[in-house]
Amino acid sequence: MTRLLASALLLGLTATAALAAEPINIRTNTAGELADACATNPKDAGADARINFCHGFAQGAITTQLRIATDKKAFCFPSPAPKRTETMNEFVRWVRADGSRAALNSAEGLFQFLGQRYPCK
Repeated sequence: MTRLLASALLLGLTATAALAAEPINIRTNTAGELADACATNPKDAGADARINFCHGFAQGAITTQLRIATDKKAFCFPSPAPKRTETMNEFVRWVRADGSRAALNSAEGLFQFLGQRYPCK
């Protein structure tokens, strides 16, 4: 019985490791590709990786932009700051509302969206 349980546990761990090791290709060179990653259906395979990448990309780009902006900021978040998930869902709708936006560089597109959504006053 102990051997059977140990074998089942080992088989389960091996299967889990094999699933976790499958590579996921996430491209975010353009705003359209970033929007696609952000709009991933949570039930799809690899959804967690794509959605986490979307949020991580946005957080990194925004943090960098706010740190290097010296003269005029491209956007200003209100206080309290909006929820990341809601903001990225709005970004997806913004990209898809105008086909030309999908071709923008991903960070540039994100900053244009944020500047329109959260302009500095």
